[in-house]
Amino acid sequence: MPSDLAGRRYVVRGRVQGVGFRWYAVTEALRLGVRGWVSNRPDGAVEIVAVAPSETLAQLEAALRRGPPAARVQNFDVADVPQEAVESKSFTVKH
Repeated sequence: MPSDLAGRRYVVRGRVQGVGFRWYAVTEALRLGVRGWVSNRPDGAVEIVAVAPSETLAQLEAALRRGPPAARVQNFDVADVPQEAVESKSFTVKH
């Protein structure tokens, strides 16, 4: 794997479930070439784990902070994760 890859975990809270947030995240991640997954959490948040070059993750983060039109992002947590946290070669919805 290229050494410039980074891993991030985002937890997005607010009005983020039932508004197309997961599919928005998939669209943005695939557009940017990010590997990883997105999932609704039982607590009402959406969790995203992504691996890509740091500058690409910055673009993804900006998109996630905006969210789709019907979403209202109220809280946004970011943490580094190891690249190995993502086994997928693509970006998927994790159920």
